[in-house]
Amino acid sequence: MNFDLTEERQMLQDTLRRFLKDRYTTEKRNEILESDSGMSADIWNTLAELGIIGALFTEEQGGFGGKGFDIAVVFEELGRAGVVEPFLDSALMCGRIFAGVGDLDRVEQIIAGKVQMALAHGEPTSRYDVSHVQTTAKGNTLNGRKAVVMNAQAADVLIVSARTGGGAFDEDGITLFVVERDAKGLTVQGYPLLAGGRAAEVTLDNVVGTPIGKEGQGFSVLKDAYAIATVAQCAETLGAMTTATELTQEYLVTRQQFGRPIATFQALAHRMSDLLIEMEQARSAVIRAAGYFEDDTRIRDLNIHAAKNLLGRAGRLVSEEAIQMHGGIAMTQEYELAHIAKRITMADHRFGDTDHHLEQFIVLSQS
Repeated sequence: MNFDLTEERQMLQDTLRRFLKDRYTTEKRNEILESDSGMSADIWNTLAELGIIGALFTEEQGGFGGKGFDIAVVFEELGRAGVVEPFLDSALMCGRIFAGVGDLDRVEQIIAGKVQMALAHGEPTSRYDVSHVQTTAKGNTLNGRKAVVMNAQAADVLIVSARTGGGAFDEDGITLFVVERDAKGLTVQGYPLLAGGRAAEVTLDNVVGTPIGKEGQGFSVLKDAYAIATVAQCAETLGAMTTATELTQEYLVTRQQFGRPIATFQALAHRMSDLLIEMEQARSAVIRAAGYFEDDTRIRDLNIHAAKNLLGRAGRLVSEEAIQMHGGIAMTQEYELAHIAKRITMADHRFGDTDHHLEQFIVLSQS
């Protein structure tokens, strides 16, 4: 099987890598992190103009990609550069949900970079269960709380999940609503995230929303959005791991002790070799998850669970070893590795950690 990128994907990767190398420096990112919004509108709009958001959607949805490999290519590059703008949440997840319910006008706006979105689905007690929803909807009036809502402060529109039927863990009975950011009764309490960007706790107190999709059938749309988001998160983590590994290699051949580069010390050379082996396994897992994304849901989910579990374990090793082999410089905000290591570590806690995906893999493989 040929795993080389197609000509179109190679062009996409080259364009995005060149732009981020020139424009997304460590200094620029630190400036963005210190801003009130936690993101750069200029970076967002420029990448939209370059077609990066369009690559996340199929031609039928208004884009020009949308396959697992297209998404993996984009997010690996975003991960390599440590981009903090909410492409995963605002563009990919919300865009896929709107595409899933047939609202292509909203998708067109997202591809053009004209709107910011936020998905308000997770709740304080839901942890990793996509079907766990306690927010209620009576008619179009919503009441409840949502936790760690990425990009909520900057969003023009929120997609909110609420229960119109069934019990708290039932897959049936979840309905999706669109809520305007300035809706009466909507409270957004924002805060910065350790790995960059901003999130918020959202409270809905008799908030009026507009339902999208079929009533009570929102779970399948959410599940598909979370599946592709997990693939993207794995690819982003792989990109961050690549940067951490490259920075470590460069440091080992530059830093000298006893008159020679520390890369010549056998103990460090062996540790570096272990990292490179883990990188190859991680890349293979991402390729499988992306390659099987268009397969039936069981095969798709098995490969996603396997990839997320492996990336969590390999990522932890890479971030810890990279920091230890660098020494104190790795912990300074002015050095690239400090941010990258945080991204790798925190990525394990998005969309399910290693233990969660191992458990899900076992359950699914035995069914």
